[in-house]
Amino acid sequence: MIKRALISVYKKEGVASFARFLEKKGYEIVSTGGTLRHLKEEGLEAIDISDVTGFPEMMDGRVKTLHPMVHGGLLAIRDNEEHMAVMREYNINPIDVVVVNLYPFFEEVRTGKSFEEKIEFIDIGGPTMLRSAAKNFRDVVVVTDPADYAGIREEMEKGEVSYETKKRCAGKVFNLTSAYDGAISKFLLGDDALPEYFQASYRKVMDLRYGENPHQNAAYYGDTRGTGALAEFDQLNGKELSFNNIRDMDVAWKVVCEFEETVCCGLKHSTPCGVATGKTVEEAYKRAHDCDPVSIFGGIVAVNGEVNKAMAEELIKIFLEIVIAPSFSEEALTVLKSKKNLRVIKVNKKPEDIMEVVNVDGGVLVQNNDKSFASHDDMKVVTKVQPTDGQMADMIFGQKVVKHVKSNAIVVVKDGCATGIGGGQTNRIWAAQQALERAGDGTVMASDAFFPFDDVVKTAAEAGVKAIIQPGGSIRDEDSVKAADEAGIAMVLTGLRHFKH
Repeated sequence: MIKRALISVYKKEGVASFARFLEKKGYEIVSTGGTLRHLKEEGLEAIDISDVTGFPEMMDGRVKTLHPMVHGGLLAIRDNEEHMAVMREYNINPIDVVVVNLYPFFEEVRTGKSFEEKIEFIDIGGPTMLRSAAKNFRDVVVVTDPADYAGIREEMEKGEVSYETKKRCAGKVFNLTSAYDGAISKFLLGDDALPEYFQASYRKVMDLRYGENPHQNAAYYGDTRGTGALAEFDQLNGKELSFNNIRDMDVAWKVVCEFEETVCCGLKHSTPCGVATGKTVEEAYKRAHDCDPVSIFGGIVAVNGEVNKAMAEELIKIFLEIVIAPSFSEEALTVLKSKKNLRVIKVNKKPEDIMEVVNVDGGVLVQNNDKSFASHDDMKVVTKVQPTDGQMADMIFGQKVVKHVKSNAIVVVKDGCATGIGGGQTNRIWAAQQALERAGDGTVMASDAFFPFDDVVKTAAEAGVKAIIQPGGSIRDEDSVKAADEAGIAMVLTGLRHFKH
């Protein structure tokens, strides 16, 4: 029988050279549409798919390869006599090599095109051919990744393409089509849907040296639709990023993006260690640094404004792993690049993730991201003492920070500066003691969840705290309110919990 290769690609780089090699190896080339024109322009003798199926391409190209003459040639098991008899009866030629890549739905779904225009980039024939060929990989070499052209060519030069290579290429097909279908599903159902089947669609951005620890393998994958702040970022300086670096970058950037005013966040091990406002970025950094000058060493710094020369000169005074910002002045970059290992990251977007996924052994937990925040109208003063305007501003600041601290979480604030942060404790009084000890001085306390007892309020009063903001909702709220009244502390309830386990 004739050896045939079916080639139909959207990305045409390198395909003519590969097709020419197949032609020299005795393969008859069958192709479609734009690929056919491209191959003929390159001087190849390619056959139009319509001459194989006996039908013209129709419906604006939607229907061209969905035909038994194509899929019979792909799915027939060569050592199954019944299959081969059917092929002979209907004059179906086997297709031994399939080279297909897909309409760029991943890319087009990010554009400003209309819904209807994006629908037209959903490939039907391509995935169908790939799946047929991949199912029958023992008899069909299926190539969807141009990076595989060279390896397959090398094996064919020596003889046969190995079983292992054909199996690996088939696996790549289903890896691609599942991600492709996952992206389409999200597009149609909406980002905030919780459908019957949870699908993820991510493409590898980079391999990482290792995971949280050297014995763990790791890679970083970005959302195929390009959504999210860390789906696309620019590294302007420094050594390669690690698993822990990227994880920490995500938290630090989310903290500073909570604010409209200029804010800097110092972070260590996915936990803020200092957060502060400032009239300038350098002032915000100095104040954030002074919240905890010990922990910030070897940590990450994020700021929600452009890093200027003055801030850069402050940053290089200590060892830092990463600096993250939406932009950097040329003078600042010159200063920062004097530290060759300092990773300088330009993030081009604010956080956009709608869903959060947590792995458990045997499944995943999926929830909407915690984007809610109590407004002034939602807040309720429950004590005799009313908070001042300054205290209320610090309360709001504290609530935005405590939202990103591991529970149980307490943040102590003074004048737009998180002077004490306590988190990740198994009870709230320990978190409060930790935050107050670190604060040294602070007038406002923020809690991520309610107080089950009045011990936190009493401890705060002893430390000189003058105002407390917390969600409320405990059956013993009145005990905490009474303790606040006795200490002359203003207390505000938000009605909104911010657990972060």
